[in-house]
Amino acid sequence: MAFLDQLINGLSLGALYALIAVGYTVVYGIIQLINFAHGEIFMVGAFGALATSLLFGRNGGVAPWWMLPVMLIGGMLVATSTAVLIERFAYRPLRSAPRLAPLITAIGVSIFLQEFVRLFFGQVPGFPDAKAAVPFPEIEFFTGPPVQLGSVALQRSAIFTVCALALCWMFLWYFVNRTRLGRAMQATSQDPDTARLMGIDVDRIIVVAFALGAALAAVAGMAHGLRYANIDFRMGFLAGLKAFTAAVLGGIGNINGAVVGGLVLGVVEAMATTLIPGQFGGPSWKDVWAFVLLILILVFRPQGLLGAKVVDRA
Repeated sequence: MAFLDQLINGLSLGALYALIAVGYTVVYGIIQLINFAHGEIFMVGAFGALATSLLFGRNGGVAPWWMLPVMLIGGMLVATSTAVLIERFAYRPLRSAPRLAPLITAIGVSIFLQEFVRLFFGQVPGFPDAKAAVPFPEIEFFTGPPVQLGSVALQRSAIFTVCALALCWMFLWYFVNRTRLGRAMQATSQDPDTARLMGIDVDRIIVVAFALGAALAAVAGMAHGLRYANIDFRMGFLAGLKAFTAAVLGGIGNINGAVVGGLVLGVVEAMATTLIPGQFGGPSWKDVWAFVLLILILVFRPQGLLGAKVVDRA
């Protein structure tokens, strides 16, 4: 049963990576920007959810179940607002610049957001100091003892993460393929200049892409808090790298690939800690094996498992 437990744990961890990776993919598919600040959007969404619970007076104890959607909405609002502001003031002025400029800007924005959250939370009355790990609220039904299915124990946070990924994946598929705004996103991804000539507001489409990615990252931030029972201002850095790895693993620019890549990466991490014996196994080596997988994919299948979906523009 240890193998099955690790597999389920890996799938839930992979679902967390996939939620963040889809945000990378949506933005990259529109403007070919590797937004290294996206991991910090995930972190900001988690702190936004925590701040929402504190504003509702939930400081300790087990919160009622209805706090989950309230905290999700709060985290999404904070994350999407942050992402839209970043796009407007940090990325949009560099849209015609060489690709290295927005990449360096993304790294700068990442560091800025980390330090802002670290300093901001310590200054606001009623908010905990964020210089160390901050406890995340427990929520009725979504945290607590595992759910027993025969001899298999399912963590409640894992059930939430997997279900959240499935719902977000279905919503995103419908939005991109069945709505007018989604088709405009596809047109902008293929050729922004022609899309502009056809009457599409390209700037608006890019803002929508950033907002969608940020909303999914906020859901991942909520899932992370429920899974680990605490959040940290530095948590977005490694999670963002893992999500980028998942996006590359599945096929950069491919939404389905980002989901598959996230799940595969989570399972590989979980299995590596269980199946690899000796000094190269165990939880402390999981990050090593995750990036070994990235190197192997880049060497032997650089287009990813499902193939990249990026248009080469003249």
